[in-house]
Amino acid sequence: MHIFIIEDEPLIRRELKILLENALYQVTAPDTFHCVIRQVLDIRPDLVLLDINLPELSGFEICTRLRQQMDIPVIFLTSRSNSMDELSGLLMGGDDYITKPYQAPVLLARIAAVLKRTGNTKSRETTLFTKGNVWLDIAKCCLSHGERSVELTKNEMKILHRLFREPGVFVSRMDLIEYLWENRIFIDDNTLSVHVAKLREKLKSIGVQDFIETRRGMGYRI
Repeated sequence: MHIFIIEDEPLIRRELKILLENALYQVTAPDTFHCVIRQVLDIRPDLVLLDINLPELSGFEICTRLRQQMDIPVIFLTSRSNSMDELSGLLMGGDDYITKPYQAPVLLARIAAVLKRTGNTKSRETTLFTKGNVWLDIAKCCLSHGERSVELTKNEMKILHRLFREPGVFVSRMDLIEYLWENRIFIDDNTLSVHVAKLREKLKSIGVQDFIETRRGMGYRI
């Protein structure tokens, strides 16, 4: 399960990320918020953990905009304990409202309860990812752009899946190697380069140029 954290306080954000990763969730926790709605729409996580007091849009506004475009569980996690704020959050589409300071076991239990309650409706959504006009269909193992599509090998699909999960974020070569070959048996570093080169050729075949960016010492991103 993939949880997207929208929290502007660095210490709390880091604490939440560690807590959730230790509970075996996949976590995205951006430290900037000007395009956070687009990131959620692109990544299509299983749940959003959302603060209210944010530097740009409020959590209430973010929840409202997300609800207009997708059906995704949202839990407000905030220091605002006013009962009217809680009512507003729930009326705007929040699935739960938790006040800080939170107790870690209680937070995990309430996240699990929301995911269990909404899991059936999310199973199809998380097989389809989009970035710009490029679509990755996990279920069909194919990549599409406009009316053109191309089939992917298992490893090509896994590379793109990892990149689509965090658009705009560089994923290191080591992270990709560990994601592809989970048994951690030594893999020639060139093997990853070959897979990425083949992916670029397949992207060109459906009319997409310069989709995967490489930056020396940082890795790849879309």
